[in-house]
Amino acid sequence: MKIAVLIKQVPDTNRPRALDPETGLVDRAATEAVLDEIDERALAAALRLRDTADTDTEIVVLTMGPPSAGEALRRCLAVGADSAVHVLDDTLAGSDAVRTSAVLATALRTVEPDLVIAGCESTDGKTGAVPAMLAQRLDYAQATYLCSLSVSESGVTGERTDETGVVELSADFPCIVSVTEQAAEPKTPNLKGIMAAKKKTLRILSTADLPVSTSEVSRIRMLETVPRPPRSSGVLVEDNGTAAQQIVDLLRQNQAI
Repeated sequence: MKIAVLIKQVPDTNRPRALDPETGLVDRAATEAVLDEIDERALAAALRLRDTADTDTEIVVLTMGPPSAGEALRRCLAVGADSAVHVLDDTLAGSDAVRTSAVLATALRTVEPDLVIAGCESTDGKTGAVPAMLAQRLDYAQATYLCSLSVSESGVTGERTDETGVVELSADFPCIVSVTEQAAEPKTPNLKGIMAAKKKTLRILSTADLPVSTSEVSRIRMLETVPRPPRSSGVLVEDNGTAAQQIVDLLRQNQAI
């Protein structure tokens, strides 16, 4: 069985982030980037499936991103993935979900996986749309937002939690699934894994290597970006018996009531 895991390098939410005023995109040169945690969990889920599988299982990690995304792929290789594919092309900067899914679909066709695992949604985009778009483009079965996952000879089964309770889903191979943070705990690479990763294959592809239609362009255009307004200091209201009246007066001053 061959499993492809989709990963993404995203801005570190624990550090300051900056936008490029000309493009409206994240200024990656001024922003720390990390492997998205939800994708670490997707990889951990794939590794667990490999450990429990009855047949030989190969794990390929795949990303589309700038040169720095290669660091995220190397981390995945150090954790235990067998090989990696990096779609690297300056023309893909700022791609929306539509174009991203088109490029990833063509890259996945070169891998020919039985199962594709992705995080349910990235921390920078949060659309959660790419896995379903990929399933449509590849004509794969899909099961999204799974909190648990297992495989059989013919396909996958998993559970999704929603407002009605727990729903059990299944899909035959080939298929694509997306997982939530409950699916698996992220793994940390050790020294042995880091050294082994240096000898593993990391294949780099550009749009020239992939038959992406010229009509598959991003449909979202950034019209304008403005900096977040500075936060003003708040007012501390002490409850000395008149707190309620103080709050009412404050709301009136700010024309909130």
